[in-house]
Amino acid sequence: MIEWLFDAQLHIGDQVVLWREIVGNLFGLASALGGMRRKVWAWPVGIAGNVLLFTVFMGAVFDTPNPVNLLGQAGRQVMFVAVSVYGWYRWRQARRERLEAAGAAAGSGTDAAAAGSAGTARSAAEGFVPQWATWRQRVFLVVAMVGGTLLLTPIFRALGSYEPVWSDAWIFVGSLLATYGMARGWTEFWLIWVAVDVVGVPLLLGAGYYASAFMYVFYGVFTLVGFFVWWRVQRRALRLEDPGVEVLG
Repeated sequence: MIEWLFDAQLHIGDQVVLWREIVGNLFGLASALGGMRRKVWAWPVGIAGNVLLFTVFMGAVFDTPNPVNLLGQAGRQVMFVAVSVYGWYRWRQARRERLEAAGAAAGSGTDAAAAGSAGTARSAAEGFVPQWATWRQRVFLVVAMVGGTLLLTPIFRALGSYEPVWSDAWIFVGSLLATYGMARGWTEFWLIWVAVDVVGVPLLLGAGYYASAFMYVFYGVFTLVGFFVWWRVQRRALRLEDPGVEVLG
């Protein structure tokens, strides 16, 4: 099965697409759907897709029909695995803490506490509850995005990454920051993915990774939807925990 998955190809006209690229992107899509619904299983599913896509984007190393190395794309798969382990742990921990807080509030005996604990328990059962990043954290994300791209571009170029190299570096840094933001539960992480997708589509088309380019187009729309879904969940969770609060924004 592993050997078949590694060698299987899909021929579309004169173009060759590896099934590994398709399957890896489908795992990524499933992980994104799980992330939008704040499900812990999104992390291990994403890791499986990352492993497959790493072998795809190191085309020259693995002697694939498309012998192009995209170091930013390949490197971000390794980064995804590391950050996903952190996110997996953090989401499980946050869910456990919210359930414990709900139990403690329920034991206080007041109607208000009971109502709040019921809302907290429902939110915890549904999944991780998102929140806004602070302005300091937002500044950090912007500075890290631009600075990291400038720093990695000459390094990727020296290592022989596909041109335009700055696009590869932008995708790598943006993916790192977006995954970290997802692990922290910041609603803004979806907007970072939008910035990654806008640059990623033309780069992948130019490099001949058509399946991944198509998925990036889909992801671009999906990430915008995800942003508004998390925003709505955030507002609803705040109302459940404090029914008297007026939610703005």
